[in-house]
Amino acid sequence: DELRKEFSLPVLTDVHTEEQCAIVAPHVDVLQIPAFLSRQTDMLVAAARTGKVINVKKGQFLAPWDMKNVVAKITGSGNANVLTTERGASFGYNTLVSDMRALPIMAEIGAPVIFDATHSVQQPGGQGGSSGGERRFVETLARAAVAVGVAGVFIETHQDPDNSTSSDGPNMLPLKDMPA
Repeated sequence: DELRKEFSLPVLTDVHTEEQCAIVAPHVDVLQIPAFLSRQTDMLVAAARTGKVINVKKGQFLAPWDMKNVVAKITGSGNANVLTTERGASFGYNTLVSDMRALPIMAEIGAPVIFDATHSVQQPGGQGGSSGGERRFVETLARAAVAVGVAGVFIETHQDPDNSTSSDGPNMLPLKDMPA
């Protein structure tokens, strides 16, 4: 609540259980459903019932056209405030790839499409005990997504991503490299 007031910025957070949706909703602007939970009907319905904007990350195991079912579960619960986020598709082992065709396909569903440029370069489990990533492709993929016409781009950043305690360090752009 303090960050929302101090910076006048919308706040987004992941939710991982149905119960968290109602607890967290009064304190944020957007509830985000992580990719691995994108097919959990009870989770989607619980998030929808809060009336908040719901951002659903497309599971890397889903085809882009399958997101119509995800969006329908939310809108069918009375909430038309849905964003869908593309974050790559599994390609063999330890690799995600971004198929830019997914972006207009998802847009045809009718919900705004966000492109997650950092998780799209993730290499799940690619470092043995943690995920790797190829941050050198983040900016290129973000620009490509903008050219396709996405509604927004998600880029995770950190002051020192190589020493971040987050498992997403290898994907993140250094904060100093982000335009002001």
